[in-house]
Amino acid sequence: MNREINYNIAKEYESIHAFFTEHHYPRGLVAALKRNPLVILNDAPAMAYYPLHIGDVLRIILPPEAVYSSEQILPTEVPLDIRYEDEDLLVINKPAGMSIHPSLHHYEDSLANAVAGYYQKQGTSIVFRCVNRLDKNTTGLTIIAKNQLASAVLNTAAKNRQIHRTYLAIVEGSLQGSGIIDAPIGRVDDSVILRQVDYDNGQSAITHYKALKESNGYTLVECHLETGRTHQIRIHMKHIGHPLPGDYLYHPVFDAINRQPLHSYSLTFEHPITGVPMEFTCPMPKDMEEMLS
Repeated sequence: MNREINYNIAKEYESIHAFFTEHHYPRGLVAALKRNPLVILNDAPAMAYYPLHIGDVLRIILPPEAVYSSEQILPTEVPLDIRYEDEDLLVINKPAGMSIHPSLHHYEDSLANAVAGYYQKQGTSIVFRCVNRLDKNTTGLTIIAKNQLASAVLNTAAKNRQIHRTYLAIVEGSLQGSGIIDAPIGRVDDSVILRQVDYDNGQSAITHYKALKESNGYTLVECHLETGRTHQIRIHMKHIGHPLPGDYLYHPVFDAINRQPLHSYSLTFEHPITGVPMEFTCPMPKDMEEMLS
């Protein structure tokens, strides 16, 4: 996909390169822009060392990428619940049972396959870049960056905790009030998948939770993540004695549901190119609603 971006310069910059640095342009992209006449300042080709002044108009033409999705990711016609789309990103409500990337046992039915098929149908393609990855059986909102710049900016925002995520989880037992779980998470010995609370060798992991509703022996909990460790909510809730039922890794009790009842409910972040605040919410899926009804 070709993408042109126009910036109306509102402050002085020592150079276009300094502008690139402030706006989180990745090094590879900057190098590509330097090799090609893809930087236009006030309707004339410009070099990276040119200064920028208030009132200037800087136009960036993102170079086409060597898209590998058609070669390594098989496009498939799988329905997508798209909640938002523009030239730079997609926000998708991912269903349960769909992994993010193709794997040995999910070569054709991942989210990447579905996105590749979606764009193939339009006669185009993108390099698949998922910003906030969800576990296969976790549902809800996830962001797909449609170009290298959007991906770099959003990943920087994620590292700086500027993408705010709210999850809804259903846990076993009666949980009241709110709290903070501060318990480091590390790998279980000899496993590439399993994680555990590990105060000796784990990485910092912090989850804020608030109990919302009790029903049928379960509690609906709202969770905000300060960190994004693998399986963080699942491990933390089990750690305080309220595991998620249906979790085949950490609490395989399937009486009420056949997957962990965990849903990416809302995302708040700034648009990677325009800086406009964006907020999305997505209701719980039917299987979680039924657990509480």
